[in-house]
Amino acid sequence: MRLTDAGLETVLVFDEGIELPQFAAFPLVDSDEGRAALRRYYEPFLALAQDRSVPLVLSAPTWRANSDWGRLLGYEGQDLADVNKRGVAFMESLRDQSLQPDERDNVEIEGSIGPRGDAYRPSLVMDAAEAERYHAVQVSTLADAGCGQATALTLTYPEEAIGIARAASATGLRIRIGFTVETDGRLPNGDSIEDAILAVDHATDSAVESFMINCAHPTHFAEALPEGDARGRIGGLRANASRLSHAELDEAEELDSGDPDDLAARYLDLRRDLPALELVGGCCGTDIRHVTAICDAWLETA
Repeated sequence: MRLTDAGLETVLVFDEGIELPQFAAFPLVDSDEGRAALRRYYEPFLALAQDRSVPLVLSAPTWRANSDWGRLLGYEGQDLADVNKRGVAFMESLRDQSLQPDERDNVEIEGSIGPRGDAYRPSLVMDAAEAERYHAVQVSTLADAGCGQATALTLTYPEEAIGIARAASATGLRIRIGFTVETDGRLPNGDSIEDAILAVDHATDSAVESFMINCAHPTHFAEALPEGDARGRIGGLRANASRLSHAELDEAEELDSGDPDDLAARYLDLRRDLPALELVGGCCGTDIRHVTAICDAWLETA
C-alpha cells in the first residue's frame, strides 16, 4: 500500500474558509497566507505516513494550472509555467523540511493534471490529438520541474486521457490516469470504466502506468468495475466522501464529509475486487481523518 492525500480544494474552501476562484489551489503558492494554508493541509499526511511507515505520494496543487483555467486567473505563458514549477518546488521544500534525509525517499512528489473543462459539468470535448497538444504544455513544465510522475485526475472521457498519456510519453514522465464516474458507474460521456481503460491502452500501447477512479463514492462504481483484463489496470482510488452526484455536489453549500470508517470499509471491499489496487487516498469531502481510517483499516487487515 501507498498513501496519497485527500480533497485539497474542499478542505481549503469548507474547512479553512478560503476563497478559491475557479476552484484553483495553485495561486496559493504565491502568498505567505496561501503557503501556510497548504502546509496545514499537507503536513498531517506526511506525519501519518511517517508514523505508519507507509510510502506516500503527494500531489502538487497544480490540478487547475493548465492554460484555460490559468488564463481565467491571470496566469498565462511563462507566468503559468513558473507557478507550476513553484508548486512543485513548494512540495519538495515541505517534504524536505518535514522529514530527515533518510526518510525523504519514502515520499514522492507528483504533478497533478486536471481536465481542460469542468469535470462536474463537462461540455468541451477534444479529440486525442488536440488533447495532446493542449496538455503537452503543462506536462512538459512538470517534467522540467523535476517531477518523475504525474496523475491526471477527474477526467471524463478517454480521448483527453489518450492525449495526456501521449504527451507524458514524449517527455518520459510516468503518468497515472484518473477517471471520474457518475452515480451509474459510467464516465460522464457514457463510456463504461472498462471501455475507457481499454481505449486508452489501445491508443497508447499501454503507456499509462496505471488507472485510478476518483471523485466518486464507492457506491457509484463498485458494481460497475471492469470484468476483463482492464480490472487489473486499476491501481489507485481517490473516492469522494459523499454519495451525492456531481450535480448535487456542485450545488451544495455545506460539505458532506460522510463517514470515514464506512469509507474505509468500502475501500477494503474494493481491495478484494481490484487485485492491483495499491495507492489509496481521497477526493472531494475527504481529509486526513478519512485517509487515516483507510490506512489503519488496510494495515489491520493486510
